[in-house]
Parts: sequence; C-alpha cells; structure tokens
Amino acid sequence: MTTLPYADVDCNLRALAGRAEGFGRFAVGGLHGNLYVVTSLADDGPGSLREGGRRREPLWIVFAVSGTIHLNSYLSVSSHKTIDGRGQRIKITGKGIRLKECEHVIICNLEFEGGRGHDVDGIQIKPKSRHIWIDRCSLRDYDDGLIDITRQSTDITVSRCYFGQHDKTMLIGADPSHVDDRCIRVTIHHCFFDGTRQRHPRLRFGKVHLYNNYTRNWGIYAVCASVEAQVFSQCNIYEAGVKKKTFEYYPEKAADREEVRAGLVRSENDLFLNGAQASLLTGAGGECVFHPSEHYPTWTVEPPSDTLKQIIKICTGWQSLSSPSDHGVPK
Repeated sequence: MTTLPYADVDCNLRALAGRAEGFGRFAVGGLHGNLYVVTSLADDGPGSLREGGRRREPLWIVFAVSGTIHLNSYLSVSSHKTIDGRGQRIKITGKGIRLKECEHVIICNLEFEGGRGHDVDGIQIKPKSRHIWIDRCSLRDYDDGLIDITRQSTDITVSRCYFGQHDKTMLIGADPSHVDDRCIRVTIHHCFFDGTRQRHPRLRFGKVHLYNNYTRNWGIYAVCASVEAQVFSQCNIYEAGVKKKTFEYYPEKAADREEVRAGLVRSENDLFLNGAQASLLTGAGGECVFHPSEHYPTWTVEPPSDTLKQIIKICTGWQSLSSPSDHGVPK
C-alpha cells in the first residue's frame, strides 16, 4: 500500500510547519507569525503577495482570492514566511520568487508558469538561504530554471512537485568556481518530472538525496553529477523515451583543485523502464557517496512500482484542497 508522507497536514493550517522530510525538515516557515491574507492579485500594493513577502516579521501567508499574479520583477521573500496556496488556485507568471539570504521559508501549493527574461527562474534560492521547503507546486515553462539552488544555500527539501514543459529543470550548484557550495544539501522526493529535458537535477559539489520520484521521457539525461557531486538515488522510477541514458557525468575542475573530475551517483533499488540505462560508473565510486542516514533518521520510502507511479502522477503539483482551519499561533 502506498503511503504518502505528511498526509495528515491539511487538517490544520500550521500543521505543515516542521513536517518536511530530509534536509529541509527543520523548516517552520511563518509558524510563529500572524496570518497575512492576500486579497489582491496585483504585483504590489496593499493586500498583495509582494507586500507580505517583504515584511520582516514572521508571517503565515494565505490567499482569499484565486487567479494569476503577473510579476514584473522577482518577488523577494524574507525569513520566517509560509506562502500557503491551499484552498485557492494561484498562478505566478512573468517572473519568479527569490529566496535571498533567508531562512525558514515554506512555499506550498502554487503554480509557476511562463516566466520570461534572462536568469528568470520559477523559484530562485540564493545566496546563503537555508531551511527551505518547496511542497506541492507545479512549475512549467520558464526562460531559465524551474528551481535553482546555488551559492551556499542548503538544508532544502523539494517534495511532491510537478515539473513540465521545460529544458533546464533544476540546477543545484551553479559554477565550478563556487567551491563553497560544498555545503549544499537537498532532498527531492515524490516529484514528477514529466518530459522535461534535463537537470532532474544537475548537481555540483553538494549532496542530493532522491527518492520515490518519477522521471519520464527526458531529452538528454535524467540526473547529472558534475564536479564533486554526490547523488544518492533511491527507489526512483526512471522511464526513458527516445534518450536512454539516465545518469550523466560532466567532469569539471573546482577552482581550488588541480584535477578535473565529475561527481558520483549511487543507485539503490531504482526502477529503470523502457530501456533506461543506469550508466553507473564502474569501480568504488558508489561507496564514496553519502548515505542519508548519516544526516536524518527516517524518511518515507517504498519500493518503486506501477502503483507508486500512478499515485505520483495524481498527487504531485498544485492540488485542489479546502482551506485548512487555523488554530492560531502556538503558545
């Protein structure tokens, strides 16, 4: 029987806080803040999402309206914020959300589509942001990345998200000169990468735990390990289309090293369908990849199966949910 993680969090608004699995498990968002209600779909001004996101105090941001918010510039979110789209249908377009030098941010149940411009990502996490949880968001068709995590941002979980209609889906670690990105740690689980071309994710330097994701019909590769990357791929479903190579390795030279090297992938109980080729490196490389149990005690993982695949297709991305009741700020 398939058991989705944190299935009980939608009965109470703030039950979401602290319920992420993996590296982002400490993210509490705006748990201890007041409720901020978005009443306007305008880019800025009273009652807008931008107005709530830039306030310095902790806030749990909810929506009294549904519709499209067209952003004319990145929307910056400060620390201790939850942007909670449950109960409405909110689409972000034009630009994206930026998490810059912030901590404890949760983004839940939003759609991102049609971001335009140079370096425009759906969700851009840089620099030095931590304790971030991106949950049940749908992301499509941005000019750069859908989610980018770079410049010493760490302790992040991306869960139950849908990715479609895109090329460079998720970049973690932007450049071989950014050697401080060795601190990056990201968990990605129960996500659906639906025909996106590459970068599910592409990783430099850091550690990524992938589990119970469904990636299908990629255009170049599914997962890429670049310089010093460590990817632990566990119980995922990789279903190839025309391109069969699942794991790619791009050698690069770290700025503080002499040798050129790629990263490493350790695959444990992954399911490869329709001729998908694991393309694992031979030798002792897999033993050099971290194990998640070194960093967190538990996570919800099950063997990959057709049942899991069907559940992921239904339960990822924006969900039509009732607005959870708010029992107030915990004492």
